[in-house]
Amino acid sequence: MVRTVGVEEELLLVDPRTGEPRARSTAVLAVAERRSAGPSAFEEELQHEQLEFATTPHTRMRDLAEEIRRTRAEAAQSAAAAGAAVVALATSPVLVQPSLGDGERHTWLADRFGETTQEQLTCGCHVHVSVESDEEGVGVLDRVRVWLPVLLALSANSPFWQGRDTAYDSYRSRVWGRWPSAGPVEVFGSARGYHDQVRALMETDVLRDPGMLYFDARLSHRYPTVEVRVADVCLNPDDTVLLATLVRGLVETAARAWRAGDPPDATGVSLLRMAAWQAGRCGLGGDLLHPATMRPEPARAVLDALLAHTADALENSADRRAAEKALSAVRERGTGARTQRQVFARTGGLGSMVAECVSLTRG
Repeated sequence: MVRTVGVEEELLLVDPRTGEPRARSTAVLAVAERRSAGPSAFEEELQHEQLEFATTPHTRMRDLAEEIRRTRAEAAQSAAAAGAAVVALATSPVLVQPSLGDGERHTWLADRFGETTQEQLTCGCHVHVSVESDEEGVGVLDRVRVWLPVLLALSANSPFWQGRDTAYDSYRSRVWGRWPSAGPVEVFGSARGYHDQVRALMETDVLRDPGMLYFDARLSHRYPTVEVRVADVCLNPDDTVLLATLVRGLVETAARAWRAGDPPDATGVSLLRMAAWQAGRCGLGGDLLHPATMRPEPARAVLDALLAHTADALENSADRRAAEKALSAVRERGTGARTQRQVFARTGGLGSMVAECVSLTRG
């Protein structure tokens, strides 16, 4: 049986001419609600300058690709009717003072976490893959953790922050890491170990609810899925599909290893943080830490290792050739971070760069 996969994407709302973020989420959601024949796919996010959507679960990647493109187009139409545009950038290149969303939860976050909450205008991509049980899900989490920095590098799409080039390919990952519960996690060993750790974290009273467990990958608290949360939102929708394809391949590979009784890699959280930092700093433009050795190797070699590691699972789901082709395309043109820098070098302005990325968002 082929596992289902779904995607959540967060998008920026911007002025279509200047590229400046626009606090228009309430208006955009109202337009989307009027246009929708059923429940709207869109939701508010932490800041009024953001919009989020979630796809339905799919077994065929071409169906997922169609829904992502269609929903991005619907988001663009609703935003245009509200005087804005949507763009798939993981941070705002242009200077911005984000506008925190309404509601008691947002007020609590601002009071509890101060500037960390106020500055969090970041857009990620979350991939959900179905699992049969919490035990299988935790078996997967324990075995995919060393590969998650590679997915971050592949999706890197946030080189600019508050009007400046940060020298990182994914600066979103650095900003997101300021939450106390964000980042890589230890090996849990069992569903009981996972839930014991969740309970211990909640009993600290630092967090409001389990939705604030911002692990790089976790058991979803809403669906029977493993939720991989490490990635930037991808500028090119094809890269989102590639990301989802590889995540499903990793989940299936890990589940098979768990069923076979193969122990997970015991790499510690400190090394995983180093690997994530390296991935966010260099993207695919330099070395990554190889998951098998935690030593630097060229990104191309690490991507080859990822394909080899998931090859049987990708073959089983009939995704291997498409994944190889899509990965070759990313290697050729680069990630969203590289595209942003190239467009900025050509146009000479961050606003112009954002405006061009608005069209690239729709593919």
